[in-house]
Amino acid sequence: METKNFDALIESICATGCIEVNRTIILLEKGEAPAYLKDLPPADYQSVLKELKSIMDIYGGKVCSL
Repeated sequence: METKNFDALIESICATGCIEVNRTIILLEKGEAPAYLKDLPPADYQSVLKELKSIMDIYGGKVCSL
């Protein structure tokens, strides 16, 4: 995936809010993907997961955990 497209995808996921980001992380950790990632090649799921976890680590688990 091109960096520009990847960045736009991550930004769009983050724009849904931290609860949805956490749900996405949980699904990806289970090997599943939310509907909005179904068009993404499964090989890219781990890149999305890694980036979302990195972003959420900034908050140290203190923001809207599930």
